[in-house]
Amino acid sequence: MSEARTVAVLGTGIMGAAMARNIIRAGHTVHVWNRTRAKAEPLAADGAHVADTPAGAVHDADVVVTMLHDGAAALEVMRQAAARPGTAWIQSTTSSIGDVGEMAELAREQQLLFFDSPVLGTRQPAEDGQLVVLAAGPAEGRPAVAPVFDAVGSRTVWTGEDGAAASSTRLKLVANSWVLAVTNAAGEALALAKGLGVDPQGFFDIISGGALDMGYLHAKGAAILEDRLTPPSFAVTTAAKDAELIVQAGREHGVRLDVAEAAAQRFNRATELGHGGEDMAAAYFASFDS
Repeated sequence: MSEARTVAVLGTGIMGAAMARNIIRAGHTVHVWNRTRAKAEPLAADGAHVADTPAGAVHDADVVVTMLHDGAAALEVMRQAAARPGTAWIQSTTSSIGDVGEMAELAREQQLLFFDSPVLGTRQPAEDGQLVVLAAGPAEGRPAVAPVFDAVGSRTVWTGEDGAAASSTRLKLVANSWVLAVTNAAGEALALAKGLGVDPQGFFDIISGGALDMGYLHAKGAAILEDRLTPPSFAVTTAAKDAELIVQAGREHGVRLDVAEAAAQRFNRATELGHGGEDMAAAYFASFDS
């Protein structure tokens, strides 16, 4: 194994907790913090040190990982943390492009090595250490963060050397635009089947093995039809936030994204109907009045 690191993981929701466990399994010392401490406590059984404050989590860390709700939360928490100069900051929260720029500026002020490093994957890939890490940051700091990336992901895709340019976040938003569109399309197809009295299996059968078939459709379709929407792989509320970030990014760069805008509306409607904490496939319920 490469040299062990002391790693602080700030944010222990679905993704952060799974990442922390895999970093521990790789032999690193891990300190964790979460705004709701009860969500971090179970990690103590895996060997994590649970801190009461962000500053307590990062005080002797070589690497800090932020996996929080959004960019604003990451900025707030890292200001509170005040990591020591020279610490590498792996910023994995899905954020707006503008927030990444602000985080990079904060890193400069605090003399941190900043890595714009969102990840592709949901609960199961995160638990299995099979995320795809999209990373941008200074070449001289990569040896410090590579063992952490190796612990949480199956591969790391380097998109640039300047985290402030948000090249990884830009790529992540493009990828998420596809994932969220497919998720909603799957839900609408099944909702239409229900409305028209069509057996969903007939739909799956006619596309089976063709160019329109995909494993993701079957996975999300089964989650809906078999009522397996909890625990979520990726929650409806988080999907709504990401869809809004995608719409914002498009608008700021002269691109109209009608499908992404409709996706955000559907996720928000599903939340209003009480499905916010369920898997994002629960956007299916946005097709019905109640």
